[in-house]
Amino acid sequence: MTAPYAGTPFDLTGKVALVTGGSRGLGARIGLGLARAGADIVVASRDLDSCRHQAERITAETGRAALPYGVHVGHWAELPGLVDAAYERFGRIDVLVNNAGMSPVYDTLESVSEELFDKVIGVNLKGPFRLSALVGARMAAGAGGSIVNVSSGVGVRPRAGVLPYAAAKAGLNNLTVGLAHTYGPSVRCNAVVCGTFLTDVSRHWDPEAFAARAATFALRRGGQPEEIVGTVLYLASAASSFTTGALITVDGGQP
Repeated sequence: MTAPYAGTPFDLTGKVALVTGGSRGLGARIGLGLARAGADIVVASRDLDSCRHQAERITAETGRAALPYGVHVGHWAELPGLVDAAYERFGRIDVLVNNAGMSPVYDTLESVSEELFDKVIGVNLKGPFRLSALVGARMAAGAGGSIVNVSSGVGVRPRAGVLPYAAAKAGLNNLTVGLAHTYGPSVRCNAVVCGTFLTDVSRHWDPEAFAARAATFALRRGGQPEEIVGTVLYLASAASSFTTGALITVDGGQP
């Protein structure tokens, strides 16, 4: 396999990246992108079969090793096992991408159940907090590393209809800055503040309603999943060696 980034600051050869929500959507693209830059990948999500399929794809397309691992990132007690499995297989984690997320729809704010609220906070904020603590401490005690949180523009500009998710992402933005100070100088932590990407979830959207909304974006369209990879690779690699505690917006110019 060719190594397109060999000899550049984006080269991840010899590195290991753990990507949550890594079996589909943005996470699948991120894992492939980091593998193409030379990293071995831990593919983590709730669906172990999907993780296995994605791990096989990564190895087939890039030649890099990939470990599938089934885990619910919102379940605190499951996360040490994920980290231990990664270290047992590869001996290290150099990049943690907290990508797993969820934003279930609801009819009205007062109809939001405690179960739904807790689930959204668990996956989008509690999980990244716990994983970052587990991995960040080991990174800081070793050779350092990079934590990349996949956030959302609604964490900065909340909209009706996604308020629990927006609150969780606002917390993730805050956590990003705090982690940069907690585990610096050897561990950097940054966030990608995402706009609207056209993943498998977008198939269920009202196309006319989305077209009207996209018309207000500077680029007049939603993003393709592969369009997040360059920013994550920058933050994961030595190319961003003086970037930490940053929230980098990738949203096509959403107002």
